[in-house]
Amino acid sequence: MAISVDTVYKTVLLILNNEQRGYMTPDEFNKIGTQVQREIFERYFEDLNQQLRIPQSDMEYSNRVAITDEKIAEFKTESDAISTGANTFTLPSDLYRLGSLTYERPGFMPVEVQRVGRAEFYNIRKSPLTTPTNSKPIYLYEDNKVEIYPNTIVRGIKSQYVKKPNDVRWGYEIGDLGQYLYTEYKYNPNDLVSNSVVTIKQNVISGSTYSSSAISQDNTSGDGSGATFLFQLDSGSGYVTSALISSIGSGYKNGDTVSFDSSNFGTTGQSLILELSDVNFMSSTTKGRVDFDLHNSEQVEVILNVLFYAGVVIRDPSIIQTATQKIQQEEVNEKS
Repeated sequence: MAISVDTVYKTVLLILNNEQRGYMTPDEFNKIGTQVQREIFERYFEDLNQQLRIPQSDMEYSNRVAITDEKIAEFKTESDAISTGANTFTLPSDLYRLGSLTYERPGFMPVEVQRVGRAEFYNIRKSPLTTPTNSKPIYLYEDNKVEIYPNTIVRGIKSQYVKKPNDVRWGYEIGDLGQYLYTEYKYNPNDLVSNSVVTIKQNVISGSTYSSSAISQDNTSGDGSGATFLFQLDSGSGYVTSALISSIGSGYKNGDTVSFDSSNFGTTGQSLILELSDVNFMSSTTKGRVDFDLHNSEQVEVILNVLFYAGVVIRDPSIIQTATQKIQQEEVNEKS
């Protein structure tokens, strides 16, 4: 279960404001929060290695190896490896550490692909007894790509791995008074932005039956669907002067064109065509939230570490000192 980015940010602001230590903007918080999450995440693997060397308690919920592995489990996932030709596959872009590869064929149980180094690979292929087969495949892992042998395997490879945490994002929009207003919905860079202005690529003259209600597309050059649009007309010429996104739909991409039959505007002739650009997508805005991917037991650790960096940004040594003492105490309690 993730940690609410809104809860962490508001807690940090509350502590800073109560102590009259200054203020942290959303953009500063997003950068610091991402750094803090990455530091805590990367520490898991050293903690696990350290705990494996220490005798563990058999009591439920107190085995530190199991607790650390549970924290890492938030990032464990599986994905298809993408074939790039012959027996070569590209691994997912969010991969942090590769766990295993499996080869899956219809009608057969999945088999784990054995990882080997290049020197081992040459020796394995020399002997008829150890030559790779479909039931005992091997792979080389170099440059974020894997080569599978036997080279007849061109599909059906799945990767099990630990993924990288997403960048933290306290999404916002600017209010009428210049204040930051939190946007509670999740950030998806490919989502359209409501009320954003769309470029008119081909115009149409409206007839008398035009309605200002939201209109759905008739055709699109891409795979998007479900979006509706509002139009404004020039009362003199009858041309459409502006188009706004009313509801965002899904599946749209930058550069897609969206067309509307002229009958929507009470006339005949050419269709109205809009072209989506980067300003129409959430990736060009500050809106949308991305919570901390860390296990929810890390909330206190996250807040303390953000406060530590807040002291650096605000240049207040007392915040740094207090946060450092709290962080060190937390680490002692966890590892002693």
